[in-house]
Amino acid sequence: MRFYADENFPLDTVIELRRLGHDVLTMFEDGRANKSIPDESVLKRSIKLERVLLTINRLDFKRLHNADSNHAGIVICTFDPDFVNQASCIDEVCRNSNKVEGTLLRTYRK
Repeated sequence: MRFYADENFPLDTVIELRRLGHDVLTMFEDGRANKSIPDESVLKRSIKLERVLLTINRLDFKRLHNADSNHAGIVICTFDPDFVNQASCIDEVCRNSNKVEGTLLRTYRK
């Protein structure tokens, strides 16, 4: 799966997702970190890149999804210091979803 990780998303989880075979682009790698980019613009960027957005900023992106579900998908996560587990949960929820595009998927710490 092709993901776009917002700037607060844990890098260790990104690394583990890549180990699981996912294509993950971070905002830092995209040259957009530390620029106070609004959440709406982050979501628009993920749409333009046709990537599922990864975030731990649950409330704001849930609000954006409810306002407009025309996106490649959003995965909202609770923070999990077990980054391997977090990546595994993301992998599982995406693989088990019939449709990711336009969907808000949630993962929780086990």
